[in-house]
Amino acid sequence: QVRLVESGGGSVQAGGSLRLSCVASGYTSSFRCMGWWRQAPGKEREGVAMVYTGGGKAYYADSVKGRFTISRDNVKNTVYLQMNSLKPEDTAMYYCAAVPASTACYSGSWSQGRNFDYWGQGTQVTVAS
Repeated sequence: QVRLVESGGGSVQAGGSLRLSCVASGYTSSFRCMGWWRQAPGKEREGVAMVYTGGGKAYYADSVKGRFTISRDNVKNTVYLQMNSLKPEDTAMYYCAAVPASTACYSGSWSQGRNFDYWGQGTQVTVAS
């Protein structure tokens, strides 16, 4: 059974930084791509960033470009989200998700979560003004 476990969330002042981690376990083949989503109370889920595990090409939501960086360590089965210059509007529950290696990962519609079959339980990020 595939399991994704996020960590690294917490409370920080605006302008601060956090680094989220997502460790994957329980699978016998690699994922095609992995990503981060977030959801604030009363708002829809938003795709934050996605990375192809093979080549490392990454995609970002416009709201986080230049501030957030997604990376992966295939040896450690881990994907990271480095978040800098945090703003109060970044406050949300952050979720990690993955596309199985046997499934296509669509760069043009990744933020909609298409084919991201595996999801973690989330880690809370709170940014105070």
